[in-house]
Amino acid sequence: MNTPQPPDSQTEAPAAPVVVAWASAAREAAFLDWIGALAGEHQLVLATLRPASADASFRRYLRLDREGGAGSVIVMDAPPEHENCRPFVEVSRLMQKAGLRVPHILDWHEQRGFMLLEDVGDQTLLEVLSPERPADALPYYRDATSSLLAWQGASRPGVLPPYDEALLTRELELFPEWYLGRHKGLEIDAKTREMLSATFRTLVQRNLAAPQVFVHRDFMPRNLMLPRGPYPVARQTGAPQTHLAVLDFQDAVYGPITYDMASLMRDAFLTWEEDFVLDVTIRYWEQARRLGLMDFEGWSEDFGAFYRAVEWMGLQRHLKVAGIFARLTLRDGKPKYLADAPRFIHYIRHTAVRYREFKPLLRLIDEVEGLQAASGFAYGRV
Repeated sequence: MNTPQPPDSQTEAPAAPVVVAWASAAREAAFLDWIGALAGEHQLVLATLRPASADASFRRYLRLDREGGAGSVIVMDAPPEHENCRPFVEVSRLMQKAGLRVPHILDWHEQRGFMLLEDVGDQTLLEVLSPERPADALPYYRDATSSLLAWQGASRPGVLPPYDEALLTRELELFPEWYLGRHKGLEIDAKTREMLSATFRTLVQRNLAAPQVFVHRDFMPRNLMLPRGPYPVARQTGAPQTHLAVLDFQDAVYGPITYDMASLMRDAFLTWEEDFVLDVTIRYWEQARRLGLMDFEGWSEDFGAFYRAVEWMGLQRHLKVAGIFARLTLRDGKPKYLADAPRFIHYIRHTAVRYREFKPLLRLIDEVEGLQAASGFAYGRV
């Protein structure tokens, strides 16, 4: 999950040099050797090196200016003992072929774990959205779903790793291990364990029954970048939209078509009222069925059936992410992620209260969170 940040600017005096810390002197020396060899070809001003984004993994991103005000580039620092950049390169190629806007790879030193990338912008979509102004957000979401449909329309099996039963189950197990057990201190007895296992089996089996496509796995405003300059809001019906650049795609898989829509509309860092969620999802559904992507169990005629499937897929994701955020805080020392856990509990309860299959899960959540069991539930913002 990347959060690119705009470079600092000063109008009255030059900004103080930014010191970029390195894990070791050897890592810094390897970087300077690599980037020094590229400086002339790409007109890099090495003294402008500065942080560009934070990340939940071992990857980090740095920004470098080009000479003569010719823009900037991004450096990916991904220590090879922790990160494998090959999926990033392969998925980048797939996305470009599908017509998506992704950063061009200018240079890659696989052995050292450094990559030079096109700088596609310094402002994420998340930074310009406000739940109080859904009408302003709609053009962005139209473009986001257009990119998503182009990605899904290019899908074919056997190219990306499968989002299979084993992977979905492992992800769900993060919730009892890290959120319930380690974060909340809950001792999970045999009865609770049996309930969670049965719930997880139901979720996995139903979600895997959905049509399979290419899945980004973190398709949300934080990973969509705005182009520099005025945003092009004019659209032509049926024309592909490539205004938003897509980031953080290296974990892409082949899995349920519902996953990326659940990620987009039930965001980790902001919550929309359900009327807006429905509006965007219906627009996506209408385009997807014209492309033949909704030919499953009557989805092309019944939006409600598709929306229910998105909610169920979202529940799997929210349980997983609550566990991941707890792990990032407790194991990796990144407490900012767990601060967003209430949003995910909100999402989990929103879905669990609607479907009888998840009533036992709802009772457990209410008990753990100290909430009164709800007979009704409002989707609204948190």
